[in-house]
Amino acid sequence: MTLFTALQALLPQHLISRAIGVLAFMQYPAWLKTLLIKIFMWSYGISLDEAQVKDPAAFDHFNHFFTRALEADARPLATSRWVSPADGALSQRGNIESGAMIQAKGRWFNVQSLLAGTEEEAATFADGSFATVYLSPRDYHRIHMPIAGQLQWTRYVPGDLFAVNQSTTNGVNNLFARNERLVCYFSTEEGPIVLVLVGAIIVAGIETVWGGVESPAPKTIRDRGWEDGQGPAFAAGDEIGRFFLGSTVVMLSDQQDVSWAVESGDPIKVNAALAY
Repeated sequence: MTLFTALQALLPQHLISRAIGVLAFMQYPAWLKTLLIKIFMWSYGISLDEAQVKDPAAFDHFNHFFTRALEADARPLATSRWVSPADGALSQRGNIESGAMIQAKGRWFNVQSLLAGTEEEAATFADGSFATVYLSPRDYHRIHMPIAGQLQWTRYVPGDLFAVNQSTTNGVNNLFARNERLVCYFSTEEGPIVLVLVGAIIVAGIETVWGGVESPAPKTIRDRGWEDGQGPAFAAGDEIGRFFLGSTVVMLSDQQDVSWAVESGDPIKVNAALAY
């Protein structure tokens, strides 16, 4: 374990994250809000060329900037089996082997712990496939559907708030199954898929288009379903949610041996081909 990882374990992760969340929604004084946005843009090399709002001063608050909408043609939808649910780096992808997925070299985690569910739920994906997309602070932070589907249920899972960058991914066992997360289960023409939105330190919230901001419920797993399992339906490429500050999305499918369009470690954009 690195010093950086050890320090994270000692920090009051939730308190820090919620406090930053309050600051990120600060609107006044306007000059300070705009200055923070400009400093962040300079620090991470962020351009607003693709964004609908071009002027840093025109954002209501930092999170309005951070979850900025893009121009309609900024992320064209690829013709492929699955498209990427997020901008970022495809940190890992491949087959799920007897319920286990690779997190980083020498580190694995399992489906049941990630879903925080039953053996029956996990068995659906035990021999399927997965993809993990890491969103850095400079990336577009809205999450989109990789394939057309209908939401069946969600599960909010409380947990730690370790960072999810490469250093921590390499150093913390079961990282994605330890952190706070929102599990979203969809039915599709290809079978079920799950998108797991993983929180991280200074991620002040996860918001969905169907439920708004998912408010933390410490130590309480919270399931939400719809009558007859008929939640909202989405086309491939539709927005489903967003992160307030950076994090990770893990996609699970019950299909195996797919033809991947992107190698592990490569950058990827929303709606770009993920698998054929």
